[in-house]
Amino acid sequence: MAQLEYKDLLDAGVHFGHLTRKWDPRMAPYIFMEKNGIHIIDLNKTLSCLDQVEVAIKQIVRSGRKIMFVATKKQAQEIVSEEARRLKMPYVTDRWLGGMLTNFGTIRKSLKKMQTLEKMLKDETTVSNIAKRERLMLTREKDKLERVLGGVADLTRLPAALFIVDVKREHIAVSEAKRLNIPIFAICDTNSNPELVDFPIPSNDDAYKAISLITLAVGKAIEEGLMERKQDKDDQRLAEEEEAKRQADKAQSEVEASAPAPATEGDAE
Repeated sequence: MAQLEYKDLLDAGVHFGHLTRKWDPRMAPYIFMEKNGIHIIDLNKTLSCLDQVEVAIKQIVRSGRKIMFVATKKQAQEIVSEEARRLKMPYVTDRWLGGMLTNFGTIRKSLKKMQTLEKMLKDETTVSNIAKRERLMLTREKDKLERVLGGVADLTRLPAALFIVDVKREHIAVSEAKRLNIPIFAICDTNSNPELVDFPIPSNDDAYKAISLITLAVGKAIEEGLMERKQDKDDQRLAEEEEAKRQADKAQSEVEASAPAPATEGDAE
């Protein structure tokens, strides 16, 4: 991860928490002070938490598993969806469907339906045989499914972990992940309960710049994990090729050693 510095967090407004009257006492270890009725987040704790997040995320991604991004608040949707698409990770930015994790089988049925509608509407022969009104209804249904499920269209099994921007807003996703023992990485503002997640990242979860900075840092850790996975695969392939060559050379040597020696003139006499 490109090492974030204290100044980067300050410039992005990561330290600004909520009004003191809205705080969650369980965030006390991550709060530096109170100023003008607002809690100020301890950025040293933020940096420390980001280091832990980096190590854990790299380990998950290096093993070939997926991390789902979850952020349905308006100011987070664009940056989160862009980063998730860049990394080819699943994401939810429209709304969280209840049971998206705990009832994954039903979600997969909805995904199949979306893919079927897409194929049907692309087939000119089929479309020409459907009434205009019905075609409009099917298109609307497909668009609705794509809006809600488009980010998880390629998900064939449950994600290995979740990255969540706002713990309070995404409480259903949090509770589903906890029920299935799926690790949670989450931005926790001063009004959040950090005990609900495995890897809290104390930060402002409302300002676009703060959300963007933390999301990109998490994305960078995922990217490095993917690169390490690729390197592992390359190393394994080279090792296998070298072993195959060694075995071939060994077999050739054995063949040559067992072959009868060519006859000499003395032997012929």
